[in-house]
Amino acid sequence: MATPAESPPDKSKPGRKTRSSLRQRILLGLFGYTALLSIAVVVQGVIVNEHAEHLVWTSLMDTELDHFVERSRIDADYRWTDTLALSLYDDATRPPPPELRGLSPGIHDEVGYNGVEHVVLVREVDGRRLTLALDIDDMEHREFDLALTIAGSAITTLLLLCVVIGWGVRRLVRPLSNMAERIGNLQPNRAGQRVEVPEAASSELVVIADAVNDYVERNDRFVERERAFIDSASHELRTPIAVIAGATEIALDADDLPQGTRHQLDRIRRTARDVEQLISLLLVLAKDPERLTRSSDRFALDQLLPEIVEDHRHLTRDKDLALSLAPMPHCQIVAPLQIVQAAIGNLLRNAIENSDRGEIAIRLEADATLVIEDPGHGMTPEEISALYTRVARGGRGGGGIGLDLISRLCEHLGWSLRFDATERGTRTTLVLRSSV
Repeated sequence: MATPAESPPDKSKPGRKTRSSLRQRILLGLFGYTALLSIAVVVQGVIVNEHAEHLVWTSLMDTELDHFVERSRIDADYRWTDTLALSLYDDATRPPPPELRGLSPGIHDEVGYNGVEHVVLVREVDGRRLTLALDIDDMEHREFDLALTIAGSAITTLLLLCVVIGWGVRRLVRPLSNMAERIGNLQPNRAGQRVEVPEAASSELVVIADAVNDYVERNDRFVERERAFIDSASHELRTPIAVIAGATEIALDADDLPQGTRHQLDRIRRTARDVEQLISLLLVLAKDPERLTRSSDRFALDQLLPEIVEDHRHLTRDKDLALSLAPMPHCQIVAPLQIVQAAIGNLLRNAIENSDRGEIAIRLEADATLVIEDPGHGMTPEEISALYTRVARGGRGGGGIGLDLISRLCEHLGWSLRFDATERGTRTTLVLRSSV
C-alpha cells in the first residue's frame, strides 16, 4: 500500500551517486600528465639510445673492416689478428660459425653465438664474404644495469613529483574548499548571512563570493517581503473573520431560528473557525523559528489532546466510526498552543474523512509523539494512494487545512510528520521536537 505522503529523498543515502572533488580531478589529471610525460621521455630515450648505438656500431665496424681491406690490398701477406672482443671471418680462409653464415650483408645487432651477444658486419669484398663480429655481451650487461638505474631514478622522480603536485594542489584548492564549506554552512532560516573571503583571496574566489552574497541578499529581501505580506494580510483578515464568527454565534443563540438556517449558520461558524486556524498558521510561517520559540506556550499535551478529540467526535456521527484515545502519560511541551491544536485537529480530521467504519486509535507517547491509526476506506492500495496524494497536494473534499500546509508547518517548527501504510489504513506519526 502506498503511503499518503513520502519524505523527500535523503541525498546522504548510499544510493546517491558519489562525485569526485575538484582536488581529486586536478590531482588525477596532473598525475596522468606526469606519468604520460615520464613514459614519453623514457620511450624517446630508448629510441634515441638504440639509434645512437646503431650509428656507433656501424661507424666502428666499418672503420675496422675498411682498415683490414685497405691493408690487405697494400700488403698481400697481411693477416688479421683477433682480439678478445673482435673477430674476423673469411669464407675463403676461415669460414664463420654456423650462426653467422645466413646473415645478409650489412650490420646486425645483438646476434648471439657461443653464448654471448655480438654486433656483426657482413660485406662482400672482391668476391669474398667477410664477416666481422664484435663481442658486446659485457656492454649489454652494463647497458642493462644503467637502464635499471635510470628507471629507478625515473620512478623516484615521478613519486617525488606526485608528492609535490599533491601538496601544491591541496594548497591551491584549499581556499576554494574553505569557501565551499562556508557556503554549505549558510542557514536558510537566518537572515543577514554573508560569505567572507580573506584579503589574499584570488579574483575568482571574490567573484564567486560576490555572486553568492548577492543571491543571499536578494533571497533575504524576497523572504522578508513574503513574510511581511503574509503578516499584513493575516492581520487584515482577522477582523472580518472575527466579526463573522461573532455575528454567527449571536445568530445561533436565537431560539426561533429555523433548522435550515441554523444548519447554514453552523457551517459558517465552522468555516470561520477553519479560516481563523489558517490565518494563525500563516502567521506562524511568516515568523522566524527563533522568534516563534520565544513566544510559545508551555502546556500539558495530555490535557489538550482529549479536548481536540471531543471537538472532532461529531464528524463521526454519520459513519460507523469510533475514536479511541489510549491512556496517556504526562507530557509537557513548549509550542504555539493554537498551532498545535490546528495541526493535531486537521490530522485527526483527515483520518476521519478518509475512513468509513471501524476505529481510529489515538495514542500519545511520553516523548511528545502523537500516533493516529485509521482503518481507511477498505479500498485498494492504488485508490488510497491516489486519494492521499490529492490530499497531500491540497486537493481535499472536506474542510480543514491541507496536509501540504501542515507539512510546511512541521518543517518550519522542526517537528517530524510521517505517514506509514498499515494493513488497511494509514498510521500518522507527529513528533513535537520542542518537548520538555
